[in-house]
Amino acid sequence: MDPGKIFGARKTVEQVEEGHELAPKFDADGLIPAVTTDYRTGELLMHGYMNAEALARSIETGEAHYYSRSRQVLWHKGATSGLVQKIRQLLIDDDQDCVWLRVDVGGNGASCHVGYRSCFYRRVPTGAGQSDAPLQLEFTETEKVFDPDEVYPGAENPTRL
Repeated sequence: MDPGKIFGARKTVEQVEEGHELAPKFDADGLIPAVTTDYRTGELLMHGYMNAEALARSIETGEAHYYSRSRQVLWHKGATSGLVQKIRQLLIDDDQDCVWLRVDVGGNGASCHVGYRSCFYRRVPTGAGQSDAPLQLEFTETEKVFDPDEVYPGAENPTRL
């Protein structure tokens, strides 16, 4: 699918915000944020980015594709792990600069490459007083759904810096 053919030009605020034409606004790096939630529960699973090709492939295949800023590559979520995200609904916000994917996740239902179900497995304490030490995060998930070293062996492991 050619992104140039399925994405309209951004002409006016009214056309973008009230029109029927898909005219996504990619940032200076050619990316658009993508928020992904579980279709049934609404649980926030992950946040990623898409370039025009990733968004076009997601639309075409019905499966989530993202763009890795750290690796500078397009990736099909679940191609290595088997945790494919089947898109049940793809929404775009009012000014078309963010997408929301509502998905069913294959395999064991995890979406985090660290092994947890959600990428948002730690809470930041609020209302904490001033301190010279970094804030300590609180884990909201304690059990990993899978072992990332088994799923992503060696250098392929995206958890390695």
